[in-house]
Amino acid sequence: MTSLRAPEAESTHAGSTMRAVVKARPERGVEFVTAYAEPQVSAGKVKIQIAAASVCGTDRALYEYSPMAQAFNLKIPVVLGHECAGTVIEVGSGVESLKVGDRVALESHVACWDCYPCRTGDAHNCLNMELLGLHLDGGFAERLVVPAAACFRLPEDFPLEQGALLEPAGVAMHAIQRSKIDLTGADVVISGGGPVGLFIAAIAGAMGAANVVVVEPNAYRRGLIEALGATALAPEDDVVGTCRKLSGDKIGFDVAFEASGVPAALPALLEALRREATAVAVGIPGKPIELDVAAYLIKKGLTFTGSFGRALWGTWEQIAELVASGKLDLSKFVTHRLPLSALDAAIGLLSQDSCKVLLIPALPDRPRNDGQ
Repeated sequence: MTSLRAPEAESTHAGSTMRAVVKARPERGVEFVTAYAEPQVSAGKVKIQIAAASVCGTDRALYEYSPMAQAFNLKIPVVLGHECAGTVIEVGSGVESLKVGDRVALESHVACWDCYPCRTGDAHNCLNMELLGLHLDGGFAERLVVPAAACFRLPEDFPLEQGALLEPAGVAMHAIQRSKIDLTGADVVISGGGPVGLFIAAIAGAMGAANVVVVEPNAYRRGLIEALGATALAPEDDVVGTCRKLSGDKIGFDVAFEASGVPAALPALLEALRREATAVAVGIPGKPIELDVAAYLIKKGLTFTGSFGRALWGTWEQIAELVASGKLDLSKFVTHRLPLSALDAAIGLLSQDSCKVLLIPALPDRPRNDGQ
């Protein structure tokens, strides 16, 4: 295995090492490192023993070093992983909000809490934002040091694997919050049945939506959609006709969520809405998308908004409450659990029949000759 140390390792890490998945160079691939220099806890920070970390599409982009990943201005070398949860094992000076033994989930958007957005309730859009697993060492490791302000404390009986999914589920929750639509009795259409789209569908159902329709090309994921009690359609199906039929005299659905990032998905989504409805963009497209402003925003009267990250901490409180109450079970979305050494396999699974793939540091590493 490769041994990689941060430049300041000798002076600040006191020789301690750990296993981690590192983006070491500006090119495709990552390194599984068995002796990565372990950071020390400083003032205002805590050290966390990682229990589970979820792999997402952004991690795939970072693995591939795609143009989207490069646009994030990575600080290389960096430990990947931003959807994670674990237990506090050390607390730095000045930290009063957490103690050793607390179970926490991590907010991946590490805000400065000093700029104008932070001071006015929009810390998720901090002007000085640093991202876990991109600019700061992330959760694909045995241990992690982060500012205490980036931790969401979990109830004692909250499953840590579900805690690792609060970050991506929070993306879905925030999109719903941004719509400003009361989903009780509402008709909801979603483009994209990836994890965020599935989370939106599940949350909408838990919040009492009358009809939930999800458009997804992958047959396996359409099965997951139907298991949630939602209607699954393929892109070639009559999405607009189905929504108009289900909505009765409204002639269209109340709210749409674009969670695929596919430009071709947007026109049908907007056509499926009733007049004066709302559309929320949450999937990140790879290129600019044309929008007929006259047809949709002016004549049809649609409200079109976007959603980024999670509101700190209103989104977290609401999504955690749904899970703690039993109305939302995030564990049903976990399809694979792999050791830290298997990120290559995890990335491959994202393009196959899977939903959320977890890396579990406690699982034994795979031998190097197994193709990973």
